[in-house]
Amino acid sequence: MANAFSNLLATPLGFENETIQLKYSFKQWVDDGLMAIFFLLVGLEIKRELVEGELSSPKKAALPIIAAIGGAIVPALIYTFLNKGLPTEHGWGIPMATDIAFALAIMTLLGKKVPVSLKIFLAALAIVDDLLAILVIAIFYSTDLHYNYLMYAAAILALLIAFNYFGVKNIIAYLIPGVFIWYFIHHSGIHATIAGVLVAMTLPTTVDDKESPLEKLEHLLANPVNFLIIPLFALVNTNITIHHEMVLGLSTPLGLGIILGLFFGKTFGIFITSWICVKLRVANLPEKASWNQMVGVGMLGGIGFTMSIFISMLSFKDPLFIEEAKFAILIGSLSSGFIGYLWLSTISKKYQLQSEMEDETEN
Repeated sequence: MANAFSNLLATPLGFENETIQLKYSFKQWVDDGLMAIFFLLVGLEIKRELVEGELSSPKKAALPIIAAIGGAIVPALIYTFLNKGLPTEHGWGIPMATDIAFALAIMTLLGKKVPVSLKIFLAALAIVDDLLAILVIAIFYSTDLHYNYLMYAAAILALLIAFNYFGVKNIIAYLIPGVFIWYFIHHSGIHATIAGVLVAMTLPTTVDDKESPLEKLEHLLANPVNFLIIPLFALVNTNITIHHEMVLGLSTPLGLGIILGLFFGKTFGIFITSWICVKLRVANLPEKASWNQMVGVGMLGGIGFTMSIFISMLSFKDPLFIEEAKFAILIGSLSSGFIGYLWLSTISKKYQLQSEMEDETEN
């Protein structure tokens, strides 16, 4: 069964000739093609937050931006410390990422046990985290650059910016040129998924309640991405046959760097930078949130599933390293999600009991 599935993933699809190269394996179409649509949705969310959401003003944006930076740097340092000088050193970007979908899903399960402001903070933090991951991929995980293709992509991107400037609101006018941007960036050496973010940034949006082209496209993409593309990506890329070497790999610098980076690095990085930010009065703690709850949010930030797996495939050429990295990501993400949920649930019950006792005392 495992061999049959592997053969399916390796099945070539598409076409090619002397001038056009569009024939790739099924797996590569998922990783480079469908994931570009995922990054398009991420880019739309980032732009919306920058224009009208939690990142639209310095006061709102300070805490999630600084916390996201801390939550990215500390895991990378932990991984680098454990893997310095080893063949796995290039994987330092793996534990930097937070999976926004899974992190917010667990936060949603907590319901009214956590204040709404904490959910908003985690959403904004995860969006900044995605932006950092995109920059890391574009700068550090690109292959040899072909500048002619980059120039073609830049010319089409300039056209989309002009469409935005002159008020073109037809979504198709942005998506069709966006396909060509994807093709040229795919051949430029920069990972093709970056095209999704670039196209998203050109979509027009407004600060009023009227649905903009950006918001319309975001709504159209949400369900296909969440219920088709991400599960398909997970299925294709967690096609792991667990063997003895992979289990042993959890105790290697590669496995420990990922697990410790995701769980301890994310928790500490998000918490300590948030604490410094608030103490220096750069920003305020989310309304009705406690520092103990911020620890729990830091734990949920350690769920790095989708983006971490994506970066692991860009980090290594050795298939064993990739499989060990994926297994470590699963362990680290599951630990972060499970313990983060228990922590926030327990802390919330404690505060609820305290509030009830205070109310009884006042009465």
